[in-house]
Amino acid sequence: MEHTHIIKGVLPGSIAQELEIEAGDRLISINGSEIEDVFDYHFLVNDEFLTVLIEKPDGEEWELEIEKEYEEDLGIEFEQGLMDEYRSCRNKCMFCFIDQMPQGMRETLYFKDDDSRLSFLQGNYVTLTNMSGHDIDRIIRYRLEPINISFHTMNPELRCRMLHNRFAGEALKKVDRLFEAGVAMNGQIVLCKGINDGEELEHSIRSLMRYLPYLQSVSVVPVGLTKYREGLEPLKPFTREDAEEVLRIIHKWQQKAYEEHGVHFIHGGDEWYILAGRKMPEEEQYDGYLQLENGVGMLRLLENEFEEAYEEFPGDDKVREVSIATGLLVYPYIRKLAGRLAEKYPNCRVHVYGIRNDFFGELITVSGLITGKDLIRQLEGRPLGERLLLPCNMFRSGEEVFLDDVTLADVKDALQVRADIVKSSGQDFIEAILGDESEGSYRR
Repeated sequence: MEHTHIIKGVLPGSIAQELEIEAGDRLISINGSEIEDVFDYHFLVNDEFLTVLIEKPDGEEWELEIEKEYEEDLGIEFEQGLMDEYRSCRNKCMFCFIDQMPQGMRETLYFKDDDSRLSFLQGNYVTLTNMSGHDIDRIIRYRLEPINISFHTMNPELRCRMLHNRFAGEALKKVDRLFEAGVAMNGQIVLCKGINDGEELEHSIRSLMRYLPYLQSVSVVPVGLTKYREGLEPLKPFTREDAEEVLRIIHKWQQKAYEEHGVHFIHGGDEWYILAGRKMPEEEQYDGYLQLENGVGMLRLLENEFEEAYEEFPGDDKVREVSIATGLLVYPYIRKLAGRLAEKYPNCRVHVYGIRNDFFGELITVSGLITGKDLIRQLEGRPLGERLLLPCNMFRSGEEVFLDDVTLADVKDALQVRADIVKSSGQDFIEAILGDESEGSYRR
């Protein structure tokens, strides 16, 4: 059979251990069905009566008949969490960030995924261009929702051009099947100046409104432009006037969506409000922060969490001195929160540093794309106090490593300062500055 899956291990006391299934064995089928990936596996093992076919390393096959509780797991762990290879992107999008990266970075950073299963598991956005009818059937059958879709435009011809894929326009029809099956979706539009903004943006929003309520939200975010764009489509950065026009369109359609459906539906990334010099919308406008991962509502949530936590802190006169490094985008907001904290803690001195992105270019201003080398170079010789606080999104998920493979330990050694990684909530922000380690909540 085409799909066989190597077993990495079995859990102690599990059904698999009782049946002498071991690491190195291969899972061939369950109830005669081939297993494509983790979703097939979990769907099939739910039954109370199973016939499991295992192949031992010497080629011997064991057919095991199992009677168990409904939804009880077998206790098998696999080499790959997805139980299948990740599907790479077939597009050559004019705004693709990976195409704008320099050579010589770690190999995994150049992998472009476009896998609907990762959309469900990890919240990744997919273009639908490499999704077959079989994939759509499985999404509907297994209720793999929400599915996050990169729309960019609802003009089929323009979508082909933007994604550099002649099937990109046709792929939009797959949304109709998801909608008819009642599958929950979220969407995003990466806006490129003079290409899918203005009237094209209006057309896209109008078209996407048809998919309410199953299409729960759509974010509009500006294209990220690095200095490595040689040979790529010439794209220009947005101006303050552009941002104001984008927000005018978004707010107009938000009002319409709210009147007709009770949700705001279309959301602008925080960058538009910063660029336009506008206040962030109130929490109610974010419909429960469905687009946080796209940078929609992060600053509003941080400020609200900060204010809520701030009321609980009593204040004191203790002398403290710490430093915070962040991206230039949010630098003014972090300074504002640090100043607010000083009202209750007058002897708490906080140095806030906005790190310029020399590596990718000055148009990239988010914290998550700052490299360790840029950080070290710009903080050398600066007052850092007792501790340097760094936001967790500067690091690879679950690790203490920057994009350029500089580690947290490297930063400590180079700057001769204690450095802590801070989680993203307002309370963690306050506790990190005050050095309240009783709960250990801010240190990872």
